Amino acid sequence: MTMRTPFGKVAGSALTSRQFLLLFVAMLVTATGNTALQSVIPSIGRSLGIADLWIGLAFTTSALAWVVFAPIWARRSDHHGRKSLILVGLTGFVVSTLLCGIALWLGLNGWLGAAATMVAFACVRLLYGLLGCATPAGTQAYLAARTRRGARTGALSNLSASFGLGTVIGPALAPLFVMPFFGLTGPLFVFAAAGIVVLAAVAMQLPDDRDRVRAARAAAMGYPSASPTGASVKAATSLPSTAHLKWNDPRIRDWIVAGAITNNALAALITVVGFYTIDRLDLAPVGAEEQVGLVLMAGAAATLVAQWGIIPRSGWSPRQLVLWGSAVAMVGTLALMFSASLHALVLAYGLACLGFGLTRPGFTAGASLAVPLVEQGAVAGLITSVNGFAFVFAPTLGLLFYGWEMHLPFLACAVLLALPPLLYRTRL
Repeated sequence: MTMRTPFGKVAGSALTSRQFLLLFVAMLVTATGNTALQSVIPSIGRSLGIADLWIGLAFTTSALAWVVFAPIWARRSDHHGRKSLILVGLTGFVVSTLLCGIALWLGLNGWLGAAATMVAFACVRLLYGLLGCATPAGTQAYLAARTRRGARTGALSNLSASFGLGTVIGPALAPLFVMPFFGLTGPLFVFAAAGIVVLAAVAMQLPDDRDRVRAARAAAMGYPSASPTGASVKAATSLPSTAHLKWNDPRIRDWIVAGAITNNALAALITVVGFYTIDRLDLAPVGAEEQVGLVLMAGAAATLVAQWGIIPRSGWSPRQLVLWGSAVAMVGTLALMFSASLHALVLAYGLACLGFGLTRPGFTAGASLAVPLVEQGAVAGLITSVNGFAFVFAPTLGLLFYGWEMHLPFLACAVLLALPPLLYRTRL
């Protein structure tokens, strides 16, 4: 069974359409704000005269914090509930985005030097890594704990599509919010305000799940069943409540590694493509956000095609999604390397993101299905941590390679994407 629509009745789940919508918009607003930042940060960096490499390093502190704290927050959710986790993440997003906007505005208007601006940006961005990582882990665990196994791949795919939709909305709206006074930082202030609205809606409308989490730890109830069976009680109580799920657990290890490989390629590509568009088309820094946004929108639209079109209709298993998605993303990445016009960049990046739109739900659902209900919070934390780990080294290395030779990062990403079909053809 799969979800009928993103906002219709949730088949195979105890979630109502309103509850799913709240989870969806919580993910959507963070994805939109972050992609809007990705679409304007190349122009901001070039306007400040900062080397591209330092832009990548500025994101490293946040990514490191994300990797460390995502599992910690997720483990807490297995005891204290997933709603509280979502609220922590949204709060981190709002505060971080607002402070990032202030720091960059001060730099662009001469109140801070370029170096001081990037240090301030890196420090306040750290808040997003510390707290923002709680939202993906919380929403995924909240959904998985209420969705039957047979419907979970489709459910997680629809939830993951919020990222794809956010990456459409972010680049599309970012140029509209480049306003007088705020300038290139305008989108950050607008999306911070949107985050406040979503935070209030989740706090008031999403049911508290602390009682359900306590019940799940006592008996792994298969939602929406009315009562636990003896087998479910035995399954739940056979796992010590203090056990910590490790990334190298044999049940999930291959899924986690496959996700790390594909996510690192995606992170490098996302970071480099804006600079590549500016240089390939010989654009001025101010005003280039429109062309960069168009390329990013094409990739986001392709992601939605994968997650709302291909996955629900293909019936592919998580293994097939990872293997085929990696192959398609590799072809798109190689095509991007040889693109020399805006039209070619749009098509090639769209093809690459079509592949990534398959891999992320694939490894997410594969890992979720590999563990019982009582460990959904823990596995969600590991998956969120893997997604953050991709932004620790990949953006910096991608821009470092780009500084040596502009085609090199695309070749490196293609090599990474060739690994899952070679390594996991028979193992996942």
